[in-house]
Amino acid sequence: MNIESVKTLFLMYSGEEDVQKYMPVIELAAEECGRMLRPDADSSDPRLDHLCAAMAALRLRVIQSGQDRRQYTYAGKVISPEGSALSRAEDVLRMTLNMCSDLVKASDFVFIGFSGKEDAE
Repeated sequence: MNIESVKTLFLMYSGEEDVQKYMPVIELAAEECGRMLRPDADSSDPRLDHLCAAMAALRLRVIQSGQDRRQYTYAGKVISPEGSALSRAEDVLRMTLNMCSDLVKASDFVFIGFSGKEDAE
């Protein structure tokens, strides 16, 4: 992974302006991406930069969601509203995981393991 590229993509995915403030989140995502790689995967593939940035952006949204006043299901999903920043971050991560499916071991990734179909009751 190219960490400079990851930082730029993180800013794009997260909408944040100060990348240095969120370096611990980015570094954690980079470590997790590294652990997810298949043994034969090219660690310099630019798709991994997108995956790492999307993972970091989702983690940031999860952290920030604990600071808002929305209601959540038992699995941590926002009950309402549709199109929230958290659900968009999850969608971006799913897209990047699909894009990197030949590079990563899917069974090692459980961060977005819920289907999103749980009941709000």
